[in-house]
Amino acid sequence: MSEENTQPTPEPGEDQAPADAMDEALAELLDEAAAGDQQPASAPSETDQLKALVAERTEDLQRLHAEYANYKKRVDRDRALSRAAGIEAVILDLLPILDSIEAAREHDELVGGFRLVAEEFEKTASKYGLETFGEVGELFDPQIHEALMQLPMEGELAGPTVSAVMQRGVKLNERVIRPARVGVADPDA
Repeated sequence: MSEENTQPTPEPGEDQAPADAMDEALAELLDEAAAGDQQPASAPSETDQLKALVAERTEDLQRLHAEYANYKKRVDRDRALSRAAGIEAVILDLLPILDSIEAAREHDELVGGFRLVAEEFEKTASKYGLETFGEVGELFDPQIHEALMQLPMEGELAGPTVSAVMQRGVKLNERVIRPARVGVADPDA
C-alpha cells in the first residue's frame, strides 16, 4: 500500500473564501513588489502608512510603560505608608506598657525575668524606630515638650529648661507621636 500526499478536498458547500482572499492578497503584494514604487508622490505609500502606524503604536506603548512605572511607584509608596501607619498604630497601643516598664525601672522593681522581657521589648520597639525623649536639664522645645507646670530649678539656666519629667515623650522614626509632659524652669520668670 503506498502513501499518497494529497490535500484534503473540501466538502461540498464548505467556504473557500478565506483561502481565496489570502491568495489574492499574496498575489497583490507580489505584483507590488515586482512593480516597485510606481505610486504618485502625492499619495502616501503603504510603507509610509505602516511606518506611521508603527510610530503611533510605539508612542502608545511608551505611554503605557510610563503609566505602569508611575502606578508601581504609587503602589510602593502607598504600601510603605500603610506599613508605617500599621506600626504606628501598634506602638500607640503599646505605649501604656512602655510607661509601666519605665515606672517599674524608676522604682527599682524591674528585676529578674521581667527585666529581661522588658529589655527585649524595648529593643524590639527601637528596631522599628521607637525612641523616647525628655530628660531633666534639656532645653524646653514646645514642638516636642508639653509644659504642664513651672517649677524652680537651681543653677544657671541658658533658657527655659526641663526641670521635671512627668511622662517621657515618644518619637517614631523622627516623628513625635507623643510629646514629653514636663515641668519647666524659666530664668526670665
